[in-house]
Amino acid sequence: MSVTMDIDLKDLVRTIPDYPKPGIMFRDITTLLSHANGFRACIEQLVAPFGDRRIELVAGIEARGFILGGAVADRLHCGFVPIRKKGKLPGKAIGQDYELEYGIDVIEIHEDAISVGQPVLLVDDLIATGGTAEAAVKLLRKLRADVIGAAFVIDLPDLGGLARLRKLCIECHTLVTFEGD
Repeated sequence: MSVTMDIDLKDLVRTIPDYPKPGIMFRDITTLLSHANGFRACIEQLVAPFGDRRIELVAGIEARGFILGGAVADRLHCGFVPIRKKGKLPGKAIGQDYELEYGIDVIEIHEDAISVGQPVLLVDDLIATGGTAEAAVKLLRKLRADVIGAAFVIDLPDLGGLARLRKLCIECHTLVTFEGD
């Protein structure tokens, strides 16, 4: 039996009240990432439902999705592709708009990052309203990727993000839930 089986990942997530603004309970995974066995357990659990699936690339959303996505890609023996904020990629990129609380933002991916039909798993640390994840799925589909699913460490179910992705027929996997956020 693995030592990672007995770890409660939720206990390793730090909550920071009123960040980045009053009324927000920020769920900080840096405490989970710094716990060696917790990080290992997290990656094992993110990979578990997809381990027997054909996945050629993991796409991680900036920034914590890079850390998790890179580790998941390594575990799945596949490549990694970053999805970044507008203007951060050095090569020719395509973008996808998404709504923020007060405005519009854009995420981008290199236009040659994915081959048509290539199976891709989307990874990020947290799903809240689902706006960024939905934009990432749309971006991957613009490149005609086969989006196998999406994996997140944390779900904030009261904000409806998973429902948004499921409307796009995306299989979703989360590890811990924080209600009321």
